[in-house]
Amino acid sequence: MDRNLTIEAVRLTEAAALYASRHMGKGDEDLSYYSAAEAMNKVLSTMDIDGEVVIGADSSDTALYDGAQVGIKTGRAVDLAVKPLDGKMTCARGGHNAVSVAAVGTKGSFMRTPSYYMDKIAVGKDAKNMVDINQPPAINIKRVARAKGKYIEDITVCVLDRKRNEPLVKEIRETGAKIKLIRDGDITGAISTAFPESSIDILMGIGGAKEAIIAAAALKCMDGDMQTRYVDLSGKEKDHIRELGFSDPDRIFTISEMIKGDEVIVSLTGVTDGVLLPGVQYISGGAKTNSILFRQKTHTLRFINAVHQFDYKPIF
Repeated sequence: MDRNLTIEAVRLTEAAALYASRHMGKGDEDLSYYSAAEAMNKVLSTMDIDGEVVIGADSSDTALYDGAQVGIKTGRAVDLAVKPLDGKMTCARGGHNAVSVAAVGTKGSFMRTPSYYMDKIAVGKDAKNMVDINQPPAINIKRVARAKGKYIEDITVCVLDRKRNEPLVKEIRETGAKIKLIRDGDITGAISTAFPESSIDILMGIGGAKEAIIAAAALKCMDGDMQTRYVDLSGKEKDHIRELGFSDPDRIFTISEMIKGDEVIVSLTGVTDGVLLPGVQYISGGAKTNSILFRQKTHTLRFINAVHQFDYKPIF
């Protein structure tokens, strides 16, 4: 992967974060999301790549839909998995952990998926190869606690706060482990498991399939682990999964099946303050952003703090 693409990936998420943050707390989820998508697309239109968005928006309402062709077509052929705003509800309500995420990889790097639901379990390097999505929560929590040298009562499980996850929450509580419920934005929840300083040890539960692929890309860059499987599929949806080349729609996907090869870079920029990154901070004449850049090939993490001067920034 061209090293120049690393800074370009950061430009994508910085622009999206800057646009989305302008609407923080204003109560309009769609406005926050579409502003972020518009900004990301503007940057993509200037990039020297021959790109295809393989994980994008659910419809053609934005220019970043699945299958969209991006870039100026003269550079390297790449695939992209993007989430201009993960946590649009959070951003609209002025909450925590809204981020912008973009992953860039060589062709075929990302497993393609419709916007269905997936059951997920994600952990960091310390608990790699220790969890099994087929096992009950009590078993997986005990294994992670042992791997991390913690008591079960000291383990924190991140779960998306949805009705479909209520049975899981009940099972986790019975183990004695702590729970961090999040309104949305489970990409950050999954990635947080790979940071030793994070309070989150495991992510469990049902959430979006596309978000799972993007989270898996960042986790693989950090030697983390993730397993997923589709849930609540109708007959038509199972046929769709088979058309994508998966003969068994009920199979379990490993992180290596979701993210192939090692030529992937991932950029994450904070929109609102969160467990991993501060949100956008506005200053006189500009704004400050904070990003993390993951590079899978070298397992390098770069923490990038940027000051944007709006008088000189053509995107504004």
